[in-house]
Amino acid sequence: MPVDLPRAEMRTRTRTDTAPEERTTLETEGPWCTVVWNDPVNLMSYVVFVFRRYFGYSRVVAEQLMMQVHEDGRAIVSRGSREKAETDVQAMHSFGLQSTIERAGED
Repeated sequence: MPVDLPRAEMRTRTRTDTAPEERTTLETEGPWCTVVWNDPVNLMSYVVFVFRRYFGYSRVVAEQLMMQVHEDGRAIVSRGSREKAETDVQAMHSFGLQSTIERAGED
């Protein structure tokens, strides 16, 4: 037998209010980047191998990204949702590469 419970009154939100589910969506989706950092340990050929194996980049793209890491100290290797970027960072760590996540536009 259904029970009829009293409901709370609906509160109107201002334009600056954001519902919790909307905040979660804004934090997790959108422009997140996976950054790979230069290190003195891994060979350039190994970094190219990792980029080709994990991301599926062509040899040319993988070599360009590797050179960017080598010369600039870092390269953005993927963009996407926060969850995807975190997965990519964990994968880079499992290959022994130094990697972090950051919001797009902070580079």
